[in-house]
Amino acid sequence: MLEPKKRTALKDADVVAKKDAAENWCKNATNFTLKHGGKPWIYRLIPHDTISEKMSVEHLGKVLLAGD
Repeated sequence: MLEPKKRTALKDADVVAKKDAAENWCKNATNFTLKHGGKPWIYRLIPHDTISEKMSVEHLGKVLLAGD
């Protein structure tokens, strides 16, 4: 799950709360899907200026995972 946000808003309380809720949701969804043959869920909050028109979602996810 990729969610772009304005870079200056990344530390706003509502954005952080939504991020925490999404990470928890992904954890619960992963626990369920792995028990039933599914794939894991991952949440990434993306600074808007990291995204370019020529970038695929697959590439963006790899870039973000490399930055962890």
